[in-house]
Amino acid sequence: MARIAGVNIPTAKRVPIALTYITGIGPSSARTICDAVNIDHSRRVNELSDTELVAIREHIDENFTVEGDLRREVQMNVKRLMDLGCYRGLRHRRNLPVRGQRTHTNARTRKGPAKAIAGKKK
Repeated sequence: MARIAGVNIPTAKRVPIALTYITGIGPSSARTICDAVNIDHSRRVNELSDTELVAIREHIDENFTVEGDLRREVQMNVKRLMDLGCYRGLRHRRNLPVRGQRTHTNARTRKGPAKAIAGKKK
């Protein structure tokens, strides 16, 4: 089992697909990594040699913020907005949609399950 950035990469999948299992690396970043390390996109992870895995690991460490560091950075950005007291920070604090979506209806993902209102029968 290949381990990159603290994540076990699935061995049966193609390399660009397997790299997307790492938080912070999407499809386009995975293709960029494969191109930079000169690995064919059609190769599978179990076909890679140890030197190629090391090259992928080093390239990711040098050029990308991934996994725990990325999560910490995002959390610090949200906390900064909340401490500033700006509009986006207030929306985060109240657990409401941040990017201008409507809340009269919808927004159930952010607000949670609907709460019944007492005395609404007729």
